[in-house]
Amino acid sequence: MNYKMIVLDLDGTLTNRDKVITPRTKQSLMEAQKRGIKVVLASGRPTYGVMPLAQELDLETYGGYILSFNGGIIMDCRTREVMFKQELPVEANRRIVELAKKEQVDILTYQGTQILTNNPDNRYAKLESRINHLKMKQVDDLAGYLDFPVPKFLMLDDEDYLALVEGRVKAALGKNFSVYRSDPFFLEILPRGIDKAQSLAQLLKLLGMEREEMIACGDGYNDLSMIEFAGLGVAMENAVLPVRNAADYVTLSNNDDGVAHVVEKFCLG
Repeated sequence: MNYKMIVLDLDGTLTNRDKVITPRTKQSLMEAQKRGIKVVLASGRPTYGVMPLAQELDLETYGGYILSFNGGIIMDCRTREVMFKQELPVEANRRIVELAKKEQVDILTYQGTQILTNNPDNRYAKLESRINHLKMKQVDDLAGYLDFPVPKFLMLDDEDYLALVEGRVKAALGKNFSVYRSDPFFLEILPRGIDKAQSLAQLLKLLGMEREEMIACGDGYNDLSMIEFAGLGVAMENAVLPVRNAADYVTLSNNDDGVAHVVEKFCLG
């Protein structure tokens, strides 16, 4: 198959345990781009948090794309144009913030280059801040402050407790929201129908490409939809079991240049 696009999750996929792109992986992706293959970075991270990796891979020069907020926004790196955007309705903000309070979990969302949170001392909020190079702003009355639409919320707590909260939040919010964990300690709340596959379908349509021409690589639950959707769905060796089961191909782990292995085998071979 003549693949024209490779879509990459970031954490646990493109980057290794130290959150960096290894030289071999970078070299393979640069060569693929020189051959005209489009690179798309698809992440739950905010757009600003994906930018450093997009710049490292020179997506601006080669016309790559950022799919951020798990598909809530698609940006053309060459023009910086937002090609697709879907946010939560403003009227849902108060309800979601109050639900976090009821469940006794901390919560965060985004405004420009800032993270807004009720508790900047939460260790998972600090992790989100560090990964994305975003400053935190403490807002005691988040429900009152959020009079504008946001792309998503993250509820934060330890894995065992958040697993219990997940079911209750899904039931409380109903069918108009997507609720799932991107990490054991992050419970994501997005508009219904927003996932990586739905947004990639929009991008392919805009570019006049077929899904059969696309490779997608990932490791987490939020990658499952795009791995099922892609012409070649690739799971990292370190992927969660449902992702490995759904994949057409299982590559090496993110610490063993798994992405480079895929690019070399299916794009450069």
